[in-house]
Amino acid sequence: MLDKLIEILNQGNYSCVIGKGDEIRTFTRRGVIDLFELLNGTDSDFLNGASVADKVIGKAAASLLILGGVKEIYASTISTIALDFLHKNGVNAIFGNEVPHIVNRAHDGWCPLETATFHASTPAESLSAIAEFINNMKSKQH
Repeated sequence: MLDKLIEILNQGNYSCVIGKGDEIRTFTRRGVIDLFELLNGTDSDFLNGASVADKVIGKAAASLLILGGVKEIYASTISTIALDFLHKNGVNAIFGNEVPHIVNRAHDGWCPLETATFHASTPAESLSAIAEFINNMKSKQH
């Protein structure tokens, strides 16, 4: 399953591809918003036991995937921080490129969610920081 998801990720203009059973879903938004909404939505069980191929996984995305109960992960790019967090929580990941941390969109510093979740010791602590970040972003858009 993971090989098929990686192929779809690489061929399409997707940020994330998730498969479970016969169902494959593709996502295109940047950041963790798709994972956050999937985990907190009415279909949150879709992540449980799913396989995931993602372009970029930092600690925030790793936390959401752990909380969702995914069984296997591929990341084109993964931060060392995320990889360590996944391993600490019993989730194995394969990846194309490991980086010390995820950079922000301007490429001049750390990704704000990598910073916000850096000191979280559990996925639940990370979820609080992610929710606060997303709520702040949404309030700035209105």
